[in-house]
Amino acid sequence: MKKYITLSIIFLFTLQVSFVFAQNKEELKIPKLTLEEANRLSKLPLNCMNTEYPNKLGQTLGSVEDIKNPKDLHPAFYGCFDWHSSVHGHWSLVSLLKQFPEIENSIQIREKLLKNISKENIANELAYFKGKHSKSFERTYGWAWLLKLAEELYTWNDPLARELEKNLQPLTNFIVEKYIDFLPKLNYPIRVGEHPNTAFGLTFAWDYANAIENDNLKSIINQRAKIFYLNDVSCPMSWEPGGFDFLSPCLEEAALMLRVLDKEDYKKWLSLFLPQLKVKDYELIPGIVSDRTDGKLVHLDGVNFSRAWCLNEIANKYPEYSHLKTIANNHINYSLPSVVDDNYEGGHWLGSFAIYALNSIDNK
Repeated sequence: MKKYITLSIIFLFTLQVSFVFAQNKEELKIPKLTLEEANRLSKLPLNCMNTEYPNKLGQTLGSVEDIKNPKDLHPAFYGCFDWHSSVHGHWSLVSLLKQFPEIENSIQIREKLLKNISKENIANELAYFKGKHSKSFERTYGWAWLLKLAEELYTWNDPLARELEKNLQPLTNFIVEKYIDFLPKLNYPIRVGEHPNTAFGLTFAWDYANAIENDNLKSIINQRAKIFYLNDVSCPMSWEPGGFDFLSPCLEEAALMLRVLDKEDYKKWLSLFLPQLKVKDYELIPGIVSDRTDGKLVHLDGVNFSRAWCLNEIANKYPEYSHLKTIANNHINYSLPSVVDDNYEGGHWLGSFAIYALNSIDNK
């Protein structure tokens, strides 16, 4: 009996792969972040940003006095299962409200953002980060998303954004200081496809620094990125994705170097790092998700979205890589229909990845 079950699973997996592979060979529907899609995706962070349990704190306990409810520890970012997901859930709502002022529940969204990102709540969040046992808390994934939220507020011309940005600023400044202090101490980049990935953490930090013209942060990122990655060649894309990846180690690195290298240097570097991307009929099959109720296996929906935004960033900047847009669309189309479902395992975070991937599409 076990033999037949195993064969059935292999057969179904093969069918999925064959279906996705076949899609790569034809013109795909170009996904778009419409008002309807924005309404759909906004429900994910809106429904979880004040959901305290279940919760994964990622906390180091110094004593029994540190044992508190998530909302007491993180009054601003306690919902959506973990701190970083709460932060990028708030980013999602800011991004959607910024693009679609007429979005459903806009009044409720504004009220919740003001309530959570209050001056008092951020002061308490900052106090937690300054705690003796919190020096590496959310390093660097949560740090990166905090700066992405700050960037989104900075670039939004709205009175609400000014108030939220002001409230968030003490924590934003502290995270910038954390980056500047930490990066010179990191002798080797972290290349995994999950939270600690160095390239991802530096990419979002660069975007923030570039937006607000923070030359000190940009300089240290530029320096460390080149030390970490400039001599890399032949990244093993065939090893990706790992079973729990939600980031592509190769493509996240390519997206970071896209930012720090000039045009000619980047093209030379990319031709050595990922030479296969130049091939017009290059194919990359999306990560196949076998069980979306499994909090780790559903990570592969995330890798599809993150691959898509990395590929789009390259293709949008350099026309000779425009064929990569088809691969990006394929990845988004595979995972997007399943983002909004009854599974909290993916629902508490995947909406942000979907939005960021959809934002990367050049509709011109």
